[in-house]
Amino acid sequence: MTAHVVVGVDGSSPADEAVRWAADDAVRRGCALKIVHACEPWPGDIPLQTPPGFRDSVTEYGQEILERAAALARERAPHLEVDPLLEAGRVTEVLRREAEDAEQVVLGSRGLGGFTGLLLGSVSLTLAGHVATPVVVVRGGTPERTRDRIVVGFDGSDHSAVALEYAFEEALRRGARLQAIHTWQMPAVGPGALVYTPLVEDLLTAEQHVATDTLTPWREKYPRVEVEQTLVCGHPVGVICEASAAADLVVIGSRGLGRFGSAVLGSVSHGVLHHARCPVAVVRARGEA
Repeated sequence: MTAHVVVGVDGSSPADEAVRWAADDAVRRGCALKIVHACEPWPGDIPLQTPPGFRDSVTEYGQEILERAAALARERAPHLEVDPLLEAGRVTEVLRREAEDAEQVVLGSRGLGGFTGLLLGSVSLTLAGHVATPVVVVRGGTPERTRDRIVVGFDGSDHSAVALEYAFEEALRRGARLQAIHTWQMPAVGPGALVYTPLVEDLLTAEQHVATDTLTPWREKYPRVEVEQTLVCGHPVGVICEASAAADLVVIGSRGLGRFGSAVLGSVSHGVLHHARCPVAVVRARGEA
């Protein structure tokens, strides 16, 4: 198949929102839309115990879900090439495989059946941590009116660099403004410390330099993108989620922690996925194992 966006569906309302978002995204990218439904194996699904016709009924149900999702996509974008795909297997395994040659993968914030607990369950965590393809979790529905604003959080690391690249590309593609948020937090010092004010001023100056130096090459590479540089003293999750209320998309990098690296999203990614008020794109840093 040619260039395409993958969207996972399970018949739930959040999955429907994901289909609409993914259809719009495929149109913006000028590519096709692949709609994927995975038939999870049932605990008792073995030849000697499965009732006659059981697999046929599960397949028919899956086909109905795909047909409905395809109709939603075509209603949203009548000229869009839509490819429904029904695969047997565990949801995470099917979607990881389909992500390999996709532009990106789009999922609903939660779902039914195999997508239960999608927001921060095994499916979203596994995909965001283990696939090189950006993963978009659609939160807040699909608004009728776009806000023409993308929000990206960055801290000067390699993890945020790939998020910035994605965010600038997305802003350029949409003709949207980009709000680039860099946060910093107050140092922990004793009450009444005489050095507190100069220390804070020095930290603020240093963080301003980090933010400006980080964004300068991206501004030069994407001169057509209007950038709003935001420097805030506060926790990144709260600041980014507050900004998400006026955005079409939030972009964050994944940050692997612990022994298994990218098997676990970082705390900021986790928090934003929990509380953002618009779709969230989790972009994996290059070279993450």
